[in-house]
Amino acid sequence: MTLSQTFADFATGLTIDAIPERVKERARHLILDSVGTGLAAVGADWAEATFAAAGDLGSGTAPVLGYGRTLAMRDAALMNGVVTHGLDYDDTHSRGIIHATVSAFPTALVAADKAGASGGDLLVAYIAAMEVSTRVAAVGAGGFHGFGFHPTGLIGAFGSTLAAGRLLGLDAQQIAMAQGIVLSMAGGSLEFLADGAWTKRLHPGWAASSALTAATLAKRGFVGPPAAYEGRFGLYALYLRDAAPALLAQATEALGDTWEIEAVSVKPLPACHMTHAAIDAAIALRAEYDLTAADIAKVIVLVPEAVIPIVCEPVAPKRTPHTGYDAQFSIPYTVATALLTGKFTLDSLDPAALNDPAVLDLAARVSYAVDPDSDYPKHFTGEVMVETRDGRMLRHREAINRGASDRPLSNADIDAKYFENAARTVDATRAAHIRAAVLDLHLHPASALGDILAGATAPQGVSA
Repeated sequence: MTLSQTFADFATGLTIDAIPERVKERARHLILDSVGTGLAAVGADWAEATFAAAGDLGSGTAPVLGYGRTLAMRDAALMNGVVTHGLDYDDTHSRGIIHATVSAFPTALVAADKAGASGGDLLVAYIAAMEVSTRVAAVGAGGFHGFGFHPTGLIGAFGSTLAAGRLLGLDAQQIAMAQGIVLSMAGGSLEFLADGAWTKRLHPGWAASSALTAATLAKRGFVGPPAAYEGRFGLYALYLRDAAPALLAQATEALGDTWEIEAVSVKPLPACHMTHAAIDAAIALRAEYDLTAADIAKVIVLVPEAVIPIVCEPVAPKRTPHTGYDAQFSIPYTVATALLTGKFTLDSLDPAALNDPAVLDLAARVSYAVDPDSDYPKHFTGEVMVETRDGRMLRHREAINRGASDRPLSNADIDAKYFENAARTVDATRAAHIRAAVLDLHLHPASALGDILAGATAPQGVSA
């Protein structure tokens, strides 16, 4: 059997009773976390631009978080992916280095709504997508980034195709075919790292939109290649230059027995996960030694070698980020902010914060070196060493980043994060109503959740 067939059989055969209760509960909390980050993004300039463009492309009745029911299914999936991923505050599967929820959930939400499916069906489809996207990405062990591809967009399309196929009524053979079709649609360039461009925000939504397209084509009999993953020009040969059988075997290892959802990390900080350990180390140093900018001569941050092109280089723009997105992918800026303020929040990405002379002055004194003891990508390690003006060398190491599977945020932590994010656009009563709908989604029709999320708030010019 091809991997496409194996995954298709898994997606069509998975039942809600076969999934452990703890996994279903965690899955609902991951969705809640995604909804919270999406609510915080409603009204952002890039979200408004995406919504306007989607409206130019057509109309429909599919639900969009905070933006009503005015878009067609594929464009609604695109928009939901943009808002839930756009603040880069969404969950990460560390071994795969993929934000999987922000393609899996937008796909499942609109497909379940269109199909008139139950909330339980939505949940199972989401879990199936998560289990496959995370495994397929983990085979790459960070290699996709090395070739300039963003796994969130590239790999998210494959798992999402399973969710779309299951909810839109495809059989296993059609879902296998759909994965071959989506191979020609999947992508996601890391070029945004050069200047903080908005394109990364599109990646999970485009993956979701592509998944719905591929599934619908397959349902109508469109033919795709059967070896989407292991073929001569399949996913791994094309994007990793390697399709070794030993690697491919990892993609299906313990599928349906070990639940990768339990290895998904929830972000405690609104920045690239590769910066988190360093931020926390900087916060710890400031608290322990009561540091001020005047105390610090220079800072050296030890990071995993593989993350250097993403959060450390090129050095000059990393020290002077022009946009919030630039800042989220900058070790100098995030560490300088943490050392000076003792925190890193969404407010740290505002223009006033980005132009703070004290932060920029300290960021200019932040450099990096390779962490020889890192076990990346299992953990996003980080160590901060501060040389003070009076000659001391202070250091703090975070060997296991907060939110990692072996240092997870609890469901209560996710609740707290959700309410903090939701408060940026909705009142407390509305936030509590949305939370209840998400956590009880398996008890109601999927369309009911769509209604609640679509009417969550009403941005300028939108009647939700």
